[in-house]
Amino acid sequence: MPAKIYMISSNDFRPGVSIEWNNGVWRVIEFLHVKPGKGSAFVRTKLKNVQTGNVVEQTFRAGETMPQANLEKSVMQHTYKEGDDFVFMDMETYEESRLNAKQIGDRVKYLSEGMEVSILRWNDQIMEVELPNSVVLEVLQTDPGVKGDTATGGSKPAIVSTGAQVMVPLFISIGERIRIDTREDKYLGRE
Repeated sequence: MPAKIYMISSNDFRPGVSIEWNNGVWRVIEFLHVKPGKGSAFVRTKLKNVQTGNVVEQTFRAGETMPQANLEKSVMQHTYKEGDDFVFMDMETYEESRLNAKQIGDRVKYLSEGMEVSILRWNDQIMEVELPNSVVLEVLQTDPGVKGDTATGGSKPAIVSTGAQVMVPLFISIGERIRIDTREDKYLGRE
């Protein structure tokens, strides 16, 4: 039996709503209802393609309907890497799935073994891998800290245990565990 298709009105757009449009899945980032003095109302949106990451601006008539994307979300744990594939285990069914770096996207630089991630699927196709908003990783390589370096004194590059490069304060040294914001690639503090 095919899945029921739910329609959504452009009047119900909110940030985070996903729609099927233009042969893909798009997520509403911004929206604005406009009611001009003359003519009919419309909804101006900024949409992000879930598969490609492209962002477009699109205008819809007020009340126009389109299919709402039925995204399934499941929690999976990254268990190991084999060749170019990252292997994930579903935490409920214990089934394994393999994803490559392209499917995961640029967040792959923060992916470590044992990390739990959210996988978004549409029509049994993996659309997006969501990492936690922040991760704790060990600093493997950075310039040595110098006595007198303070938190307000500047920053330097550091390589963490997953291979990602992050700008950290001058007082951070090799072996320290630091918290990193995965959305903005920013140092948040020591652990």
